[in-house]
Amino acid sequence: MRHKNYDKNKGCPVEATLEVIGGKWKGVILFHLLGETRRFNELKRLMPGVTIRMLTRQLRELEDAQIVARKIYAEVPPKVEYSLTEFGRTLEPILMSLRNWGLDFLEKQK
Repeated sequence: MRHKNYDKNKGCPVEATLEVIGGKWKGVILFHLLGETRRFNELKRLMPGVTIRMLTRQLRELEDAQIVARKIYAEVPPKVEYSLTEFGRTLEPILMSLRNWGLDFLEKQK
């Protein structure tokens, strides 16, 4: 089941942002795609706690939101790569701010 489209007539911009990039895995996926294009199995290795089903679902939702691009190569076995779209790259300052806040938070928890 694909992610429902966000109703932009309801809620606030923060709610809209969290609706699209929120959750346990989307931010992590986006962070790993900041630096480079990655294959599915590469993303899976970088996130050992995510299931294949959940990773697939999250990538599809990000693709539906036009944040992540999926490129399929016609070869055997099929090669699929994921990268941020130009629009997805606009999330970089937000993701880096989240990362920095997380580092500060973890430091304070020590």
